[in-house]
Formats: sequence, C-alpha cells, structure tokens
Amino acid sequence: MTSKPLDGAALCEHPLPRVVDGGKETKGSILVIAGSRQVPGAALLAATAAMRAGAGKLRIGTVSSIAVALGIALPEAMVIGLPEADDGGFADSAVEQLAREAAEVEAVVAGPGVKQNDACRALAQTLLECETALALDVALIKALPSHGGTRKTPVLLPDTDELAALLDCGVDEVKGDPLGCGVRAAQSFHSNVLVKGPTSHVVSADGQSWTFDGGAPGLGVSGSGDVLAGIVGGLLARGAEPLNALLWAVWLHGAAGEALAKKAGPIGFLAREIASEIPALLPR
Repeated sequence: MTSKPLDGAALCEHPLPRVVDGGKETKGSILVIAGSRQVPGAALLAATAAMRAGAGKLRIGTVSSIAVALGIALPEAMVIGLPEADDGGFADSAVEQLAREAAEVEAVVAGPGVKQNDACRALAQTLLECETALALDVALIKALPSHGGTRKTPVLLPDTDELAALLDCGVDEVKGDPLGCGVRAAQSFHSNVLVKGPTSHVVSADGQSWTFDGGAPGLGVSGSGDVLAGIVGGLLARGAEPLNALLWAVWLHGAAGEALAKKAGPIGFLAREIASEIPALLPR
C-alpha cells in the first residue's frame, strides 16, 4: 500500500484557515470533554494545546470534583463541572448536558483522561449525532458503537491497544500492519484516523494515507497524546477541515518535539512544554 510523506508539500495541499484579525469569535470555539478524578491533568493539557493551536473560546466539560482546580489552573476557560460517578468518571446524567454544550461550539475534542465507564458509550453516540466537528481519543474511542457507521467524519486518535479494540483484533496484528489496520478503521468508522507510533500514519475516510517519521523520542511520554488531541481540536475550532486538522496537528506535534529536543535534549522534556512551541510553528 502506497503512503505519501507527511511533509511540507502535503501540508500545502491541505491548508489551514487563514489567520484573521478580530475578536475571539473569529477564531472559533471549542469544548474539551476531558479529565477524571484520577487524571485531572489530561484536561489541562488538551485544553491548553487547543488554545495554543489558535482556538478563540474555550469550554471544558469535566467531572465536578476537579472543576474548580481546572478553572484556577486555566483561567482562560469556562469550566463546567458535571455529575460524577462513584468511579471518578462521568455519571450517566452528564451526557445530556454535554450534548447541549457540544451544540454551542465549532469543535469538540473528547476523551483525554476520561474514565472508561457506562456513560462513555452513550456520550460517544451522542457526540457522533451532533453536527459539531469532532475528535475522539482514549475512552471515547473504546466506547464507539461496534457497527462503526456514522453520518459525520470524526477524527480518531487511537493508540495500538485502542485500534485493536476498534477492529476487534489482536495488538500484534496492529503492530504488524499499522497502516492496513488504520485503513480498515477509517473505512469502517467513516473517519480520519491517526495510527500512533515512532512512525505515524494518517488515513482518510476515502483510504488515502500519509506517513510521518519526524518528531523526537521525548514525545513518547505521559500526556503527549492529550496535547496532540488538543491541537487537533484547536485547529478544528478555527474551521479547518478534519483531515487538514489531523495532518497539521501530527506535523505540529512532531515539530514541537524536535524544537524541544534541541533545547533540552532528545528525552526528558514534559508534555506540558509541548504546547508552548506550537504558536511559533503555525503558518501565518
């Protein structure tokens, strides 16, 4: 299977919206559905990255026990504390309010740090039914309906285990043919899929694919995927087409890692530092 390089030429063919002057409304709004009692920082990482990618207005939907702390840590955000289950994740009753919030923004990124529980399946289905641009990660990927089909084209950001769960296959099968598995997932779920790894693959819903070999070893660290999800969401909020947002997000994430590697060394930098590199890398 032929895969094109994710390089400058590919990015030129899939441009981002132009940067425009004006108020925050001109940069788009995003809802980040993220965090749990056990992993509150994932919401902070994803939401910060969304703003660094250029989103204008930020809402965070999270569980009630961490809402105040998030609001203090990220004063740029409207933080919505939602009903919480005993396991520290969203309660079933949170889904309806999250659906209302999703309908009021240009983009939603959902899943970083979310506790896998019974509410996730209803939330995933609800988000697929709304018209808002959507990127799904972690718990929300595992909660996707098994039939796959949807009338929208979301961005999916699975790791190896999550991609195996999507395809109901073994992890070894994904490791042996990551691109082929990415194509299967993109077609089955009518989505744009990132297959993560030292070599990453982006696959569109129509079967096109791009391969990215850049980045730095230090990007393989806790929280890095949350930052990547936030970058995708921020670009979607600005009005980027889903495929374009994913291609640019993968490149920006890798280029930020390369920039940090030059400053700090190939490993040892923190996920929270990645997003700060993004503004200087965005096209003017």
